[in-house]
Amino acid sequence: MTASPGFTVRLADWPRDRNALRRIRHEVFVVEQRVPAELEWDGIDSDCRHALAEDGGARAVGCARLLPDGHIGRMAVLRDWRGRGVGAALLKLLVAEARAVGHARVVLNAQTQALAFYMRQGFVACGEEFLEAGIAHRAMTKELG
Repeated sequence: MTASPGFTVRLADWPRDRNALRRIRHEVFVVEQRVPAELEWDGIDSDCRHALAEDGGARAVGCARLLPDGHIGRMAVLRDWRGRGVGAALLKLLVAEARAVGHARVVLNAQTQALAFYMRQGFVACGEEFLEAGIAHRAMTKELG
């Protein structure tokens, strides 16, 4: 677990933390970004490693997941918590976890408005822009060597 001003991040346990993780993703992706629920809930969460950010009262404020193939995704931070380092802390935790389980690199599909955020974390954009759930994205990679 990592602590930062006002919040902590930790690896989550899907069976135990599923409701908190689903609440954040529903609020950010389904409600705010209008991603269809059938696209958000892809059925693979139980196979992933999840990171969870919580405020000082243990209220979930952000999350992300690492797929078994080294793909990071479903990065979501509640609106009131954006710009406070929550996303960076979640990303650092999952990059460290990917390294710990032996991945040589991680990949992600970044919404184009978030490219600068991921670049600051050492990710490099590759390929052309594409639409995912009706939102413009670019693939990004980070070597862990």
